[in-house]
Formats: sequence, C-alpha cells, structure tokens
Amino acid sequence: MKIMVVGGGGREHAIIKKIKENKEVTEIFAVPGNGGMAKDATLVDIGAKDIEKIVEFAVANNIDYAVVAPDDPLVLGCVDALEEKGIPCFGPKGNAAIIEGSKVFSKNLMKKYGIPTAAYEVFNDMEKALEYLETAPIPTVIKADGLALGKGVIIANTREEAKSAVVSMMQDKMFGTSGDNIVIEEFLTGPEVSVLSFTDGKTVVPMISSMDHKRAGDNDTGLNTGGMGTIAPNPYYTRAVAEECMEKIFLPTIDAMNKEGRTFKGCLYFGLMLTPNGPKVIEYNCRFGDPETQVVLPLLESDLLTIMKATTNGTLSETEVKFSDKSACCVIMASKGYPVSYEKGFEMNIPEEIEGNVYVAGASLKEGRLLTNGGRVLGVTAVEDNLKDAVKSSYELVKQISFDNAFYRNDIGAKALAVLED
Repeated sequence: MKIMVVGGGGREHAIIKKIKENKEVTEIFAVPGNGGMAKDATLVDIGAKDIEKIVEFAVANNIDYAVVAPDDPLVLGCVDALEEKGIPCFGPKGNAAIIEGSKVFSKNLMKKYGIPTAAYEVFNDMEKALEYLETAPIPTVIKADGLALGKGVIIANTREEAKSAVVSMMQDKMFGTSGDNIVIEEFLTGPEVSVLSFTDGKTVVPMISSMDHKRAGDNDTGLNTGGMGTIAPNPYYTRAVAEECMEKIFLPTIDAMNKEGRTFKGCLYFGLMLTPNGPKVIEYNCRFGDPETQVVLPLLESDLLTIMKATTNGTLSETEVKFSDKSACCVIMASKGYPVSYEKGFEMNIPEEIEGNVYVAGASLKEGRLLTNGGRVLGVTAVEDNLKDAVKSSYELVKQISFDNAFYRNDIGAKALAVLED
C-alpha cells in the first residue's frame, strides 16, 4: 500500500512511524514533511494547504490511502477533494472540520445541544466587545474565531489586558481574518486534560488521556506555545471522569454533528477542563494534537492504519483499539526565542541509537546534515512502566541531543508526578 501523510511536523512524524509498523505498507509520502522524516518517508515538496497539487500528486502516484493531519488543509476541504478522486482518507470533511475552524460554530453547537462548556458571548463589532468588557467578570478568555496556529487564545487577568486583546485581534489583525469574529468567555479553573479520540461518525473510541504543557518556561511561565511537552496518561483523568465525559461530552458531540449534517470521521480532540462543576469543553480540534500525539501513539498497541481505515469505512465498533498500560513523556526541544523569533540553520546531532525516540518537528536536510528549521524542533519521547521513569528517561535522551540555541522546559511531568504522589 502507498500511503500519503499531509503535514510536516512532529505529529506527522509520529503518525508516519506508527503507520510504518503495518506490513502492507510499501511506501509513505510526507507532503511536505521535513528533513528529519527523510529516513521514514519520501518527502514531497508541496505545501500542506495546496489542495490542488496534493490531489494531483495523489492521483498521479496511485495513493491507496491518505492521512490529512493538520487543521488548515482539513478546514480547506482536502479530504473532500481527495475522496472525490476516489482516494480514501483519514480525517473529517471540511463541513465537519469547522468544529475547530470556527470557535463561534463550536460554542454555538455546545449551547444548542447542552454540552458543558464555559459561558460566552460572540462579537463581530469591536466597540460592542469593549463595552461588554466594562462589566464582564475578570479574568476572562478572549478567543479569535478562526485558526491561529493554536495561539489564538488570550487569558486576560485585568480589564486592560482584555481590552488590549480585543483591539489586537479585531483592529490590529494579530491573527489575520481569524479575529474578525471573537468569543469572550468565562474563565474556568481546574486541571486540563487532552483526550484524542477515534470516531467513524457513530462509534467514538477515546485514546489514552494526556497533559500538555503550553507555556514556554518552567512552572508555566512565559508565553503560550504550541506545546512544550506532554505526558500520558493524565492522572486527573480517572475512570469516573472518563465515564462522565463519554456520557455528557463525547457521544453528545458526535450526535450533535450528525444532527447538523456534519458527520465527523477521523480524530476528534477534546480539550477539557475538570472544573468544580464537572468536566467542560475548552476547545475541540479536528485532528491529532501536537505534541499529544507523540505520547499517545507510542502507547498504541493495535495497528494504527487498520484503525484509521475503520474510521473511514464506518467499522470502528468491530476494530480492536488497545493501548499499553505504560506511561510516556515527551519533552520538546525548541529554538531559543520561540514562540516569538528565533534563528534557524543550526546542525543537529542525534545519536543513531535513539532516533526511534525522536519525532522531528522543524528541520531541513542539506548535504546530508540535519539543520534546525522551526521554533519547535524535536519531540523526545520515552515509554516506561511508570510516569516517573518515563520522565527520567526522556530527559536522559534529551541530554544526548545537541544543537545551538536549544532550549526546553525542565519540569515536564512534574505536576502529574505531584498528583500521583499525593
């Protein structure tokens, strides 16, 4: 089988490595991929948002199955375009990917179908938004409606911060047209949990829970990033919480999308907060999270490609989805200055014997040398019998890797370990 994976980050590298385990796979194409994937896939120099060229390539190369991993091409209808040419895909069609593509859509969906989430108001007029903030409870959360590389959310601790966020989104276009509409919502408190799930539009199978670390610096300081590390499973996500989420959030979301004529197939990501009033949805993503994928997929014992095809074919209820009872930790190695500005082009040294533990997010390949080419550069993952050992092993691996201007958090997993020790 010839497989095409659309995307070029650490998430896609994790997906490719897992798909490679299937014996029927003869070739994997990464579109566009990155230099660090060259040993695992054939790189194709087509941008992930260039739907027309992606489809042309897939048809010309007789692709048997495509995995569309990032949010942008999903929202732009990449799955629709490929399926029109008879190429089966993992991922939702454009009309279902809107669950991530529009915060306004997803908030209204939850309100309509009684899915627990933060109270909110929607604005397309900056003056009205600023007027509302004169009396809104503080802290508050300001969200750009559209996609913003996972960074379109600002938590404002003062009224001034809240107003500044609105102006930067709606007037200064910090996130482009994504800020034409904004959501101002209630600030929730409680532990955060990420739950990725496989779904074929009827059945929903949650994967192992995980905990992301969004802030750039230790002890959750610094700017929000796309994620500086993850652990799995998340100790806050108990069996009782999982059952409540299935009953009140997961199944109702799938049912709601069906009732709206937007059947969702693929990976639906639930960003949850376990509030004093029960679990609530912070956000939906229409795809695998990054870097959650780098701890969740290493714990998957069943065949990933078989599960993906079952979501496409509507046979998920008959398909084995089994996870290990071990623990995983992923530490992101980034370029100093991320997420604002950083230099690129530094050579990486990754010992060959640990390459299996490394997911490359931002790299280019020049004359056989692997060079840094992004803010988040590598995800380094270890799997062990318990979380304490997984964290320890992950940092031991990190210390074996070097490149100029590298930085990483030193406390990935610390919060989870504190919970387990209580």
